[in-house]
Amino acid sequence: MQMNPAKRVEIVIEKPLEGRLTDALNKAGVTGYTVVPVRGGSGRSGPWTREGQIGRAGMVMVICLIKPERLDALLESAFAVVERHIGVVSVTDTLVLRTERF
Repeated sequence: MQMNPAKRVEIVIEKPLEGRLTDALNKAGVTGYTVVPVRGGSGRSGPWTREGQIGRAGMVMVICLIKPERLDALLESAFAVVERHIGVVSVTDTLVLRTERF
């Protein structure tokens, strides 16, 4: 089976910014992504969970699989949203089947 190189981009961002981020990805030509809720984690401030956080909407993770040549446009658009807010962007090399989907 033929495997093809791709990039996996994971963006963890505050839930209220989800729409701004997905709009930016759409404008950058990203044809697909998955949004999942983030239940908790640990960071500079230590461990946290969504439970018990009064007045917070929580975090989401947006996952994109894209062709390598589309990475720069995606990162520029994502960074414009993330740079002034809480958020983490990671990029990893991956292999995918059916490249016509990306």
